[in-house]
Amino acid sequence: MKTLQKFCLLFYFFMPLVKLAPPPPQQNIAPFYEDTVFKQGYEDILFKEDYEEKPQDAVKYKENNDIVVFNEDVLQMQGDEDGTGESSTNFTDLATCLLCVCLSGSVYCEETETESIPALPKETGYLYARFNKIKKVKVSDFADIPSLRRIDLTGNRIQEIEDGAFAKLLLLEELSLADNAIVKLPVLPPKLTSLNANNNKIKSRGIKANTFKKLNNLSYLYLAHNALEAVPANLPESLRILHLQYNNITTITAETFCKGNNQTRYVRQRMDEIRMEGNPVILGKYPDAFMCLRMLPIGTYF
Repeated sequence: MKTLQKFCLLFYFFMPLVKLAPPPPQQNIAPFYEDTVFKQGYEDILFKEDYEEKPQDAVKYKENNDIVVFNEDVLQMQGDEDGTGESSTNFTDLATCLLCVCLSGSVYCEETETESIPALPKETGYLYARFNKIKKVKVSDFADIPSLRRIDLTGNRIQEIEDGAFAKLLLLEELSLADNAIVKLPVLPPKLTSLNANNNKIKSRGIKANTFKKLNNLSYLYLAHNALEAVPANLPESLRILHLQYNNITTITAETFCKGNNQTRYVRQRMDEIRMEGNPVILGKYPDAFMCLRMLPIGTYF
């Protein structure tokens, strides 16, 4: 009994001196949770805002921007689905604009090594298909593109142009066929203002007598570095610039540029420049050929 009393006395006196051990330090979990969870949620929101826009016909037109952007997923779906003829045409247009660059009615398809005219969107107004490997221009290439105003096929390997390839392009104003291997000109559209066929293999028999006669808007005609034996006939009154240098022209007549028949009052008011240097013809032998011109042609006179 005395032993129990001694133990109680010791417990009573020493218990206040014992301090409870402090709790283990808590890990800083809250900041980590906030940084990870809330940051991840914020990024998800941004991702949805940037990439979950609903595409229309696989093409998205950005506001205040004419650049065409394509959605690969929708493009794949469109190729897999069985659609109408219009859908097929849209898919072809998209394929062209993946190979080339389509900007606000203009198609830039340069240095792509394509061997034929690419299928064009129907609203195309300007085609730049320079420095490729195109060998032939067919009627079907532009049959459904009546809105074309300019075609530039410079620097290809074109040897043949079907006669009606450009005839129905009633809005076409500028056509460049320079630096090819063309031997004859096709029928040209009525509103053409500029034709550049420099550096080809065109001979006089490759230009029909009435090729230029009805082109009342034609102002610029470039046929330099070809194989012409004579100046093309029936040049329109609208012509301002005519380049025929470095051909094989050997002679001209009083009717080449003027109307002949001693019509001294007739003057070509719009003609500003004729270049004929690099031809065998001696221009000084034909003074009557320039009576209607305001300026003499550039070439050899003696």
